[in-house]
Amino acid sequence: MAESNVTTAKPKKATVKPAKPESRLAMVRRARRINRELAEVYPYAHPELDFRNPFELLVATVLSAQTTDLRVNQTTPALFAKYPTPEDLAGANPEEVEELIRPTGFFRAKTKSIMGLATALRDDFGGEVPGRLEDLVKLPGVGRKTAFVVLGNAFGVPGITVDTHFMRLARRWKWTESDDPVKIEAEVATIFPKSDWTMLSHRVIFHGRRICHARKPACGACPITHLCPAYGEGETDPEKAKKLLKYEKGGYPGQRLTPPPDYPGRPAPPLGAA
Repeated sequence: MAESNVTTAKPKKATVKPAKPESRLAMVRRARRINRELAEVYPYAHPELDFRNPFELLVATVLSAQTTDLRVNQTTPALFAKYPTPEDLAGANPEEVEELIRPTGFFRAKTKSIMGLATALRDDFGGEVPGRLEDLVKLPGVGRKTAFVVLGNAFGVPGITVDTHFMRLARRWKWTESDDPVKIEAEVATIFPKSDWTMLSHRVIFHGRRICHARKPACGACPITHLCPAYGEGETDPEKAKKLLKYEKGGYPGQRLTPPPDYPGRPAPPLGAA
């Protein structure tokens, strides 16, 4: 048989154009849309620490370091029953305070902080919590995150609360590439109007606690996947993702013993309850 002179041409490789980087304007529009859609998902978003006045919120926020808001809420009723004012707490027996706040962990360091701030409030501010950032951050154990929690929720002063949840989601959503809380706060502040800052913080933190978890996000149960550059980092199967939901989204009690009236979930149980 004669050899064929026909040669088979090699198929050309398809050229895949790299995705066009998102512009600053597109990112800002997407970020603001995330905020609007989270407002629909969490119309009841609120601070998850129980408090009745600025002093209680300040102390509770300091105690919330390295523990859950739930554990703080279960601990503070006894603390505030015994020491309802800065003057009371400043004059307390440290060992008695340590025993009361022991469930929150790091109780010796936290006792030093809350008694120190109570003393400063008594001696320098007439027993009142100041409503200015520059005054709050001078108090023992109070950084910018704690100060903005108090300012936003006790005084109505807008602020961005960059906790571990906010930091994680801001990076996942490409609002920032930084891992420094102060830089993240400054960058996010340029994306949203000041009037949005406090509620934005609540919504993002709510979403981080309930759906967009650190180790295994419930991507398949997330209502904003169409806006999320990190979709697929977690469980994408809807049924499996539903099992990862926490608090009211998963049908469980919330973190507050005294939640606001519009909270759709169940109140948390007191300390020691079954």
